[in-house]
Amino acid sequence: MDVRAAVAVAAGKPLEVTTVQLEGPKAGEVLVEIKATGICHTDEFTLSGADPEGLFPAVLGHEGAGVIVDVGPGVTTVKQGDHVIPLYTPECRQCPSCLSRKTNLCTAIRATQGQGLMPDGSSRFSIGGKKLHHYMGTSTFANFTVLPEIAVAKVREDAPFDKICYIGCGVTTGIGAVMNTAKVQAGATAIVFGLGGIGLNVIQGLRLVGADMIIGVDINNDKKKWGERFGMTHFVNANDAGKDLVAHLVNLTKRGADQIGGADYTFDCTGNVNVMRQALEACHRGWGESVIIGVAGAGQEIAARPFQLVTGRVWKGSAFGGARGRTDVPKIVDWYMEKKIEIDPMITHTMPLADINKGFDLMHAGKSIRSVVVF
Repeated sequence: MDVRAAVAVAAGKPLEVTTVQLEGPKAGEVLVEIKATGICHTDEFTLSGADPEGLFPAVLGHEGAGVIVDVGPGVTTVKQGDHVIPLYTPECRQCPSCLSRKTNLCTAIRATQGQGLMPDGSSRFSIGGKKLHHYMGTSTFANFTVLPEIAVAKVREDAPFDKICYIGCGVTTGIGAVMNTAKVQAGATAIVFGLGGIGLNVIQGLRLVGADMIIGVDINNDKKKWGERFGMTHFVNANDAGKDLVAHLVNLTKRGADQIGGADYTFDCTGNVNVMRQALEACHRGWGESVIIGVAGAGQEIAARPFQLVTGRVWKGSAFGGARGRTDVPKIVDWYMEKKIEIDPMITHTMPLADINKGFDLMHAGKSIRSVVVF
């Protein structure tokens, strides 16, 4: 079938909106009509060429919502007409990782997903008879896409597609890092580095669990009002603090008889390896935990003085907020519909697929929290 898609033809070039061909679902797969998709920094990361796993040409996009219009043989957990959110982190519930209950990083289709292919080793997308790569197993920058059954989360039908698509990445990643990865406790102090779409959802998660002091760090003063909107209690401009940023943050978190200072939890949402080190050093001696959410460019490495870890600080990583997609994503959709969390204010721009490159321009200019393409 012919579908409309935004194709990444090469690194550093704008997406090309064109007609491509999509083969129907095979065994264990579903065909989804995408109704809306968010434009995430991870898409830009790949498009820029910095992604070591980036493949071209490809149909990008991983933050979508839509309706199942067809299913392949053997599909039992979803059916035609179900509303779903595609999952770039699937949940097969059978692989060693899923069965361990220690991680959300399902390995069932990891090998082929990383190659831009479906589980059988082929692609469903093509143009002029030439293969196009899938992206993160989802490819939501198309009005129809094919996914494995284990890579869709069935959600309630009264939830608006143009809002819940954000749960497909940004919302779940931020809130999940707080609740699943760090397991932040009520009354904790926390510092969030980078107040973009992920950082604001970390703040929202911290507020949800009852964190006491929530410090937001950014280089853009305009982010102060955004952070406060979602629960931030203090704002620090990293440029103003300069080389004294860590010392300033440690001093800011000194409370009562505890004059050592440092946050119980810190979160890096920048992808900057230097900031990742600052986040670790801003943790409290003896028990502070620093969670890395941002993804750094190819070849970059993090560094720290061993003393920081020997004295009790912990470095952790978080992918998709530690969420098990088919299990947890429907719950987060419920939270949104029950007004326990907010999404609407973060959707700052909407546009048709034809204008998708404008969404990336808004991101580069720092003028959007999340742009959403509505099909």
